Amino acid sequence: MVEITEGCVLSRLPASTRLILQGRQPALQAACGALGVETVPEMLCTAEGAGGHALRVGPFELALQPTGDGLAPLEAALASVPHSLVEVSNRNVSYTLQGWQAEDILAALCPLDFSLAAFPVGMATRSILDKAGALLWRTADQTFHIEVWRSFAPYVEGQLHEVAKSISYNILTVQH
Repeated sequence: MVEITEGCVLSRLPASTRLILQGRQPALQAACGALGVETVPEMLCTAEGAGGHALRVGPFELALQPTGDGLAPLEAALASVPHSLVEVSNRNVSYTLQGWQAEDILAALCPLDFSLAAFPVGMATRSILDKAGALLWRTADQTFHIEVWRSFAPYVEGQLHEVAKSISYNILTVQH
Protein backbone atom coordinates (compact mmCIF):
# COMPACT_ATOMS: atom_id res chain seq x y z
CA MET A 1 0.00 0.00 0.00
CA VAL A 2 1.53 3.28 -1.14
CA GLU A 3 0.04 6.75 -0.84
CA ILE A 4 0.61 8.08 -4.35
CA THR A 5 -0.90 11.49 -3.70
CA GLU A 6 -2.74 13.19 -0.87
CA GLY A 7 -5.81 11.13 -0.14
CA CYS A 8 -5.12 8.32 -2.61
CA VAL A 9 -3.54 4.91 -2.02
CA LEU A 10 -2.44 2.34 -4.62
CA SER A 11 -2.17 -1.27 -3.46
CA ARG A 12 -1.00 -4.26 -5.46
CA LEU A 13 -3.20 -7.21 -4.59
CA PRO A 14 -1.99 -10.76 -3.98
CA ALA A 15 -2.31 -13.26 -6.80
CA SER A 16 -5.68 -14.98 -7.03
CA THR A 17 -7.72 -17.10 -9.42
CA ARG A 18 -9.06 -15.22 -12.46
CA LEU A 19 -11.11 -16.77 -15.26
CA ILE A 20 -12.72 -15.59 -18.47
CA LEU A 21 -15.92 -17.37 -19.46
CA GLN A 22 -17.48 -17.05 -22.87
CA GLY A 23 -20.78 -18.68 -23.69
CA ARG A 24 -24.49 -18.23 -24.19
CA GLN A 25 -26.96 -17.52 -21.41
CA PRO A 26 -27.07 -21.13 -20.07
CA ALA A 27 -23.28 -21.09 -19.56
CA LEU A 28 -23.36 -17.69 -17.88
CA GLN A 29 -26.19 -18.85 -15.60
CA ALA A 30 -24.39 -22.08 -14.72
CA ALA A 31 -21.20 -20.21 -13.79
CA CYS A 32 -23.07 -17.65 -11.70
CA GLY A 33 -24.92 -20.45 -9.94
CA ALA A 34 -21.60 -22.14 -9.11
CA LEU A 35 -20.45 -18.90 -7.49
CA GLY A 36 -23.68 -18.52 -5.53
CA VAL A 37 -24.80 -15.57 -7.64
CA GLU A 38 -28.58 -15.66 -8.15
CA THR A 39 -28.76 -14.04 -11.59
CA VAL A 40 -26.33 -13.16 -14.33
CA PRO A 41 -25.34 -9.50 -13.89
CA GLU A 42 -26.48 -6.94 -16.46
CA MET A 43 -23.93 -5.62 -18.97
CA LEU A 44 -21.03 -3.78 -17.28
CA CYS A 45 -22.31 -4.79 -13.83
CA THR A 46 -20.99 -7.14 -11.18
CA ALA A 47 -22.53 -9.60 -8.76
CA GLU A 48 -21.17 -11.31 -5.67
CA GLY A 49 -22.04 -14.69 -4.24
CA ALA A 50 -20.64 -16.94 -1.53
CA GLY A 51 -18.23 -18.44 -4.10
CA GLY A 52 -16.88 -15.24 -5.65
CA HIS A 53 -17.57 -12.41 -8.10
CA ALA A 54 -18.96 -12.36 -11.64
CA LEU A 55 -18.25 -9.28 -13.79
CA ARG A 56 -20.27 -8.95 -17.01
CA VAL A 57 -17.81 -7.53 -19.52
CA GLY A 58 -19.50 -8.60 -22.74
CA PRO A 59 -22.82 -9.91 -24.05
CA PHE A 60 -21.53 -13.48 -23.85
CA GLU A 61 -18.63 -12.97 -21.43
CA LEU A 62 -17.99 -12.95 -17.69
CA ALA A 63 -14.77 -12.23 -15.84
CA LEU A 64 -14.91 -14.57 -12.86
CA GLN A 65 -13.11 -14.27 -9.55
CA PRO A 66 -13.87 -17.42 -7.59
CA THR A 67 -12.96 -17.84 -3.94
CA GLY A 68 -12.56 -20.98 -1.89
CA ASP A 69 -12.48 -24.07 -4.10
CA GLY A 70 -11.86 -21.96 -7.20
CA LEU A 71 -12.14 -23.85 -10.46
CA ALA A 72 -13.73 -27.16 -9.39
CA PRO A 73 -17.33 -25.94 -8.82
CA LEU A 74 -17.26 -23.93 -12.04
CA GLU A 75 -15.98 -26.83 -14.12
CA ALA A 76 -18.65 -29.11 -12.64
CA ALA A 77 -21.44 -26.59 -13.30
CA LEU A 78 -20.29 -26.02 -16.88
CA ALA A 79 -19.63 -29.67 -17.78
CA SER A 80 -22.76 -30.14 -19.91
CA VAL A 81 -23.00 -26.60 -21.33
CA PRO A 82 -21.10 -25.34 -24.40
CA HIS A 83 -18.61 -22.69 -23.27
CA SER A 84 -15.02 -21.50 -23.22
CA LEU A 85 -13.40 -21.11 -19.79
CA VAL A 86 -9.84 -19.81 -19.69
CA GLU A 87 -7.79 -19.28 -16.57
CA VAL A 88 -5.90 -15.97 -16.76
CA SER A 89 -4.57 -15.89 -13.19
CA ASN A 90 -0.92 -15.73 -14.24
CA ARG A 91 -1.63 -13.18 -16.97
CA ASN A 92 -3.23 -10.55 -14.74
CA VAL A 93 -1.98 -8.27 -11.98
CA SER A 94 -4.54 -6.56 -9.75
CA TYR A 95 -4.49 -3.24 -7.92
CA THR A 96 -6.79 -1.25 -5.71
CA LEU A 97 -6.83 2.52 -6.15
CA GLN A 98 -8.57 4.14 -3.21
CA GLY A 99 -9.20 7.70 -2.13
CA TRP A 100 -10.86 10.95 -3.05
CA GLN A 101 -8.44 11.50 -5.97
CA ALA A 102 -8.97 8.06 -7.56
CA GLU A 103 -11.52 9.31 -10.13
CA ASP A 104 -9.19 12.11 -11.28
CA ILE A 105 -6.17 9.82 -11.57
CA LEU A 106 -8.05 7.29 -13.68
CA ALA A 107 -9.65 10.01 -15.80
CA ALA A 108 -6.19 11.32 -16.70
CA LEU A 109 -5.33 7.91 -18.20
CA CYS A 110 -8.66 6.74 -19.58
CA PRO A 111 -11.39 8.27 -21.79
CA LEU A 112 -14.24 7.33 -19.42
CA ASP A 113 -16.29 9.42 -17.02
CA PHE A 114 -15.45 8.06 -13.56
CA SER A 115 -17.89 10.23 -11.62
CA LEU A 116 -20.04 8.23 -9.25
CA ALA A 117 -23.16 9.05 -11.29
CA ALA A 118 -21.65 7.78 -14.56
CA PHE A 119 -19.57 4.91 -13.14
CA PRO A 120 -21.47 3.68 -10.05
CA VAL A 121 -20.36 1.15 -7.45
CA GLY A 122 -20.61 -2.31 -9.00
CA MET A 123 -19.85 -1.18 -12.55
CA ALA A 124 -17.03 -2.93 -14.39
CA THR A 125 -15.68 -2.51 -17.91
CA ARG A 126 -12.70 -3.08 -20.09
CA SER A 127 -10.93 0.01 -21.31
CA ILE A 128 -7.43 1.41 -21.59
CA LEU A 129 -5.15 3.09 -19.07
CA ASP A 130 -2.97 5.27 -21.23
CA LYS A 131 -1.91 2.61 -23.75
CA ALA A 132 -2.53 -0.59 -21.76
CA GLY A 133 -5.69 -2.65 -21.73
CA ALA A 134 -7.34 -2.85 -18.31
CA LEU A 135 -10.37 -4.15 -16.49
CA LEU A 136 -11.77 -1.41 -14.25
CA TRP A 137 -14.29 -2.08 -11.49
CA ARG A 138 -15.68 0.37 -8.96
CA THR A 139 -15.97 -1.54 -5.67
CA ALA A 140 -16.88 1.40 -3.38
CA ASP A 141 -17.53 5.15 -3.65
CA GLN A 142 -13.81 5.98 -3.70
CA THR A 143 -12.31 2.58 -4.56
CA PHE A 144 -11.47 0.99 -7.90
CA HIS A 145 -10.18 -2.49 -8.66
CA ILE A 146 -7.81 -2.46 -11.64
CA GLU A 147 -6.53 -5.49 -13.55
CA VAL A 148 -3.89 -5.33 -16.24
CA TRP A 149 -1.77 -7.87 -18.04
CA ARG A 150 1.38 -8.68 -16.07
CA SER A 151 3.62 -7.40 -18.89
CA PHE A 152 1.93 -3.97 -18.66
CA ALA A 153 1.89 -3.76 -14.84
CA PRO A 154 5.14 -1.78 -14.39
CA TYR A 155 4.06 0.69 -17.09
CA VAL A 156 0.54 1.17 -15.65
CA GLU A 157 1.86 1.49 -12.11
CA GLY A 158 4.38 4.08 -13.30
CA GLN A 159 1.67 6.04 -15.13
CA LEU A 160 -0.59 6.02 -12.06
CA HIS A 161 2.29 7.38 -9.96
CA GLU A 162 3.15 10.01 -12.60
CA VAL A 163 -0.42 11.29 -12.80
CA ALA A 164 -0.64 11.32 -9.00
CA LYS A 165 2.54 13.44 -8.85
CA SER A 166 1.03 15.87 -11.33
CA ILE A 167 -2.17 16.09 -9.29
CA SER A 168 -0.13 16.62 -6.10
CA TYR A 169 1.83 19.40 -7.80
CA ASN A 170 -1.39 21.07 -9.00
CA ILE A 171 -2.84 20.93 -5.47
CA LEU A 172 0.30 22.50 -4.03
CA THR A 173 0.43 25.27 -6.62
CA VAL A 174 -3.24 26.17 -6.23
CA GLN A 175 -3.18 26.16 -2.44
CA HIS A 176 -0.48 28.74 -1.64
